Amino acid sequence: MDTNTERRTEQRLRYQWPVWFAEDFNDVLAQGQMVDVSSNGAAFTCHADEECPYPGRTVTARFSIPRFSNTESFDMASFTRSGKVCRVDEVNRFLRKVAIQFAEPLPFRPGEQAGSSESDAEQKLWAVTI
Repeated sequence: MDTNTERRTEQRLRYQWPVWFAEDFNDVLAQGQMVDVSSNGAAFTCHADEECPYPGRTVTARFSIPRFSNTESFDMASFTRSGKVCRVDEVNRFLRKVAIQFAEPLPFRPGEQAGSSESDAEQKLWAVTI
């Protein structure tokens, strides 16, 4: 019996781009790499060290998201969002994947831009990064 229920309310945009984060944004920022993002949250990887946040902590992250146009091009939109760490998964002994839920949602749905499906958005990103 499959008990895994999908709770996601929107498609994620999966891409790799730097993300900067800290519990206190006035401190030194740690760098991670974006895994995916939706209007309500994001997942990123970071080093498995003392800078890696843990569940229940509030972090502030600064990141950019591609904004697609109808002409097959895109610009990067930059955001700073605070959020609560929902989950931290061990990728390997050096890397962790951190999932955060934003306190304030983004003004658009990154994975559902211009009527695109998630795979359409991924293909557009792949085409311009080759």
